[in-house]
Amino acid sequence: MLGREIRTARLVLTPVNWPDLEEMVALKSDAGAFARMLGGVRNRTTTEQEMAEDVSFWAKRGVGIFSIRENGRFVGITGVHERPDGRGLGLRFSIFPWAAGRGIAREAAAAALRYVLDSGEKRIVAVTREDNLASRMVLGSLGLRHTETFDRDGDVMFLYEIQAA
Repeated sequence: MLGREIRTARLVLTPVNWPDLEEMVALKSDAGAFARMLGGVRNRTTTEQEMAEDVSFWAKRGVGIFSIRENGRFVGITGVHERPDGRGLGLRFSIFPWAAGRGIAREAAAAALRYVLDSGEKRIVAVTREDNLASRMVLGSLGLRHTETFDRDGDVMFLYEIQAA
């Protein structure tokens, strides 16, 4: 994974890998961080399976999910994964509730999005609930445009999209 570390003004992003497992279990089992994500809160077994998929995805595609650290402390994740609904490469971000409200998700997602687009990917999508205003604000600020609205299990979902220049 050499050369894939990203540094911003206050954050360090590194491709997720097995040393991150305990922090990922904590993040993905935190309802405040993961209840609204596709698939919801995860247990340890599911998190381990997803970690294996994330590590494999990095190896296969050269892009993927990053761990976000602020001052050496794990605060969340961002990056891209292949959406299970077939809509394409999807941008995700999730941070612990105690780290929210300081622009970390936006700063990290912007850096990851730049990295993925610079790596040659042509189109990135993101999906969020209509009522998830924080997520919608981040996506809009990153230049993603709302292009589709659909229903998922009774929730109104917004699809956002960005194309490489």
